[in-house]
Amino acid sequence: MTNPFDIVIFGGTGDLSLRKLIPALYRAFREDQLAPETRIFASCRSQKDIDSYLDTSSLALQQHLAAEEFNIELWEQFKTYLHPIMLDIAIVDEHWSALKKVMDSDTDKVRVFYLAIPPAIFGQCCNNLDEIGLITANSRLVVEKPLGYDAASADAINTEIARYFEDDNIYRIDHYLGKETVQNLMALRFTNVIFEQLWNSKSIDHVQISISETVGLEGRAGFYNDAGAMRDMVQNHLLQLLCLVAMESPNKVNAKSIQAEKIKVLEALRPMRGEDVAKHTVRGQYVAGSYFGELVSGYLEELDSANSTTETFVALRAYIDNWRWARVPFYLRTGKRMKARCAEIIIQFKDVPHRVYDDSAGPLAPNRLVIRLQPEEIIQMTVMSKNLENMDMQLQPATLNLNFSDTYKKFRSDAYKRLILDAAMANTSLFIHRDEVATAWGWVDPIIEAWKQAGTAPYLYRAGSWGPNESDELLAEDGRSWFNTGEGE
Repeated sequence: MTNPFDIVIFGGTGDLSLRKLIPALYRAFREDQLAPETRIFASCRSQKDIDSYLDTSSLALQQHLAAEEFNIELWEQFKTYLHPIMLDIAIVDEHWSALKKVMDSDTDKVRVFYLAIPPAIFGQCCNNLDEIGLITANSRLVVEKPLGYDAASADAINTEIARYFEDDNIYRIDHYLGKETVQNLMALRFTNVIFEQLWNSKSIDHVQISISETVGLEGRAGFYNDAGAMRDMVQNHLLQLLCLVAMESPNKVNAKSIQAEKIKVLEALRPMRGEDVAKHTVRGQYVAGSYFGELVSGYLEELDSANSTTETFVALRAYIDNWRWARVPFYLRTGKRMKARCAEIIIQFKDVPHRVYDDSAGPLAPNRLVIRLQPEEIIQMTVMSKNLENMDMQLQPATLNLNFSDTYKKFRSDAYKRLILDAAMANTSLFIHRDEVATAWGWVDPIIEAWKQAGTAPYLYRAGSWGPNESDELLAEDGRSWFNTGEGE
């Protein structure tokens, strides 16, 4: 159980709060990880929101938790932790003073200020916290992505919030880093000699990192049309996963060591500019299509615009120019309205150097390691094996499967739960350093600029597919193909 702490969720009635943060805190309570003195303050914009907040939260828990997780008796206990409060970020008034009075009843308690609000008002919110005297030595600031629109705006945001909080007390969240399977990736690499000895260009043919979504805009049309898949997903989620796959072993498993190794990977990414961007990237935008037999609209119909060239799909071929990964391509892919919802890392090993069995034994498939982050959390290893149902020597791929929900019966991963508790306990190892943000934008910005200069429209793909054909051609140029969930497993 963590020590008691106060958490203030700015944007307490927003989608992120109700869909992710409150369920995460409920799970922490359910698992006896919240001390009884912990308080959850959720900012509301009106008295109506305050009056309905508990009912709204109860409904959100029932919608976003597994059926067996929500329990009416537990809810009656958990709701005593919830304190809806009236706050207007635009003005420091008596409501802010009331919050200060309540929180100052225990000035030694850790304070977590979670900004589930647009980045444009991060600075104003921090200024209000400072002006009213709510920032103490035990205060932490949690900021959500996207952090900025480019390197310049990200730096401006970081500079502004740094006026009020030391960098060690700023927690830049990327919820993918809180997934247990991502943590197990480091354990897999750095505690098993069989993997670490093979984790290099001598043994690995290529790496694929894919995050595919079946949803469309989900009410985020204004933000998404300005951002696109590159800013929304590649700059943070995909590059963070790439860093964990490619980084060297940290000296110790602590925040500074891990962040230092991730920055080295980002600095080693081969820059892409001009013609390189056209050669190594594919942009896509979905049009109307079918998803499980249901007709879904295209991006422009959802956006209610006829001329947007914002990408809803990106595929990239990237290289890391260092000793370990020289000439190994990293294929990154993300898209909306895809055929299946999944996030996975594929480590494709090379073929065996010499074939011992003759051709009659059948074709050989190289080893493949699959690390799936969602919808289920699984690690699979494909190896060649004899077909035991055949007396003749017939070879076939066999899959060694570690399904966390099967192996660990009480396992239920919740990245936000872990990250909120880590912030309360001052554990920054799963959060992103300011230098990581800057270095990632430094690699992404020239790609976006090259797209802008080229002025070409994104390739079109049907909703419910795996993206534009040009994405498949990107890998086919190298004699490879995408690993698509459910196909060829």
